[in-house]
Amino acid sequence: MSPPVPAELGYTPPDGGWGWAVVFGASISVGFAFTFPKAFTIYFKELQAVYSISYSQIAWITSIMCATTYGGGPISSILVNRYGSRPVVMFGGLLCGIGMVSAAFCTTILQLYICVGFITGFGLALNLQPSVIIIGKYFLKRRPIANGLAMAGSPVMLCTLAPLNQYLFDNFGWRGSFLILGAILLHCCVAGALFRPIGAATASVKTQAAERGKDALEEEVTKDALEMSSATTVPVDTKTEEEEGKDCCEKISQYLDFSLFKHRGFLIYLIGNVLMFLGFFAPIVFLAPYAKHIGIDEYSAAFLLSILAIVDMIARPTTGIIANSKWVRPRIQYFFSFSIAFNGACHLLCPLASGYMGLVVYSIFFGLAFGMVCAMLFETLMDLVGAARFTSAVGLVTIAECCTILLGPPIGGTLIDTFGDYKYMFIKCGAVMVLAGTFLFIMNYYNYRLLAKEEKERKAKEEDPKSVRTENESRNNWNKENAQDGPELEPLREEQEGLKKEANGTNEV
Repeated sequence: MSPPVPAELGYTPPDGGWGWAVVFGASISVGFAFTFPKAFTIYFKELQAVYSISYSQIAWITSIMCATTYGGGPISSILVNRYGSRPVVMFGGLLCGIGMVSAAFCTTILQLYICVGFITGFGLALNLQPSVIIIGKYFLKRRPIANGLAMAGSPVMLCTLAPLNQYLFDNFGWRGSFLILGAILLHCCVAGALFRPIGAATASVKTQAAERGKDALEEEVTKDALEMSSATTVPVDTKTEEEEGKDCCEKISQYLDFSLFKHRGFLIYLIGNVLMFLGFFAPIVFLAPYAKHIGIDEYSAAFLLSILAIVDMIARPTTGIIANSKWVRPRIQYFFSFSIAFNGACHLLCPLASGYMGLVVYSIFFGLAFGMVCAMLFETLMDLVGAARFTSAVGLVTIAECCTILLGPPIGGTLIDTFGDYKYMFIKCGAVMVLAGTFLFIMNYYNYRLLAKEEKERKAKEEDPKSVRTENESRNNWNKENAQDGPELEPLREEQEGLKKEANGTNEV
């Protein structure tokens, strides 16, 4: 699929310049959004001991945080469409800081669910979507590379936060660590300040002048039409409930494009991703606890996340460069499907790893597969729907994904509690992701075939002079029929003449 046409944005993206500062800010914002739920697992063992809870209960903290981050997608998209990316990200960073500082004073697990899960999670939602959306406004030709660099912020943060959390916990305890983490999350406000607005409003002065002239002409025509209709229309002071409901739907549709649910490629992407997220986050959540369970010390367990992050850090920009190549970009959906299936295969083979070195090898391959998926997660959606509809698309996708994100880690925790072994959790996650990758590969093949067929039919219709002549003749016949005094148009003409007479009479008075 070719890149979206610049005309749908109303301007040509600069593909550089200040856009690289935006990519830097997005890497910080996206990094916190994706990394913080993973790095938070360092505190699971201590919180389990403090509150005397099971694996599935402690896993709900991360699940609620991730589900709120994705479930807040539509709200984030609406706010971005209304206010822009910069204020939304800055407000999200403030919420993240408030949530973690409040968590330091929690006395029950329910309070942690609210402070860490909902408040901090919603703050991360206001960081994630705007950061991804604004990249699509600054980049077109280099968009896969820009997305890959922005997504690389996640492994950089993970590589830093995982050992940092262990250090903070050892020196300040979990309550002191939460206070410090709340201050660190305020850096999202600084990242949001880099998101300088761009759009049709920043286009050339000539284009703006032309648009103002067009708008003035439309306003003049509309004003004349309203003056004519006001003379013939009886004023209605009250609206019916149906009209009020219609107005409400129209207001919502201004910010969220629900017509995407008729888009074939969007539906394929949505179904595949909803299935994928059922096994996407659980392996990361339980990687460090699994290492501690088999007798590995705490720092070595935390270092596994660092190994994963280092490989992930290299994999994301590399994947962006590969995805931007002329061989991959036209069929980038296949590459995305392969990445998901490869990710699932790593989880299926994880139970075969024995000892610390086995987990190191698993972390390397897992980091590679995880980075490939994350680098193309939003690029493939933008490739399907275009940059103009991406804001609505990412909001609708994330609200659908939040259900499986919410259930994934608790289901894995339940399997661990039931069987007393982590291998069933890894097998479940691997099987689900292999199934999702296979589904996306098959359905994308079907979608590409249909798109090629539709494009071929469209070109054949344009090149066929007979079809063009027939279309012109039918248009001319339609104009002639409108001009003729046919009996079927007599009632309409009489009604129009009556309206004109009433208008003239009113104007004369």
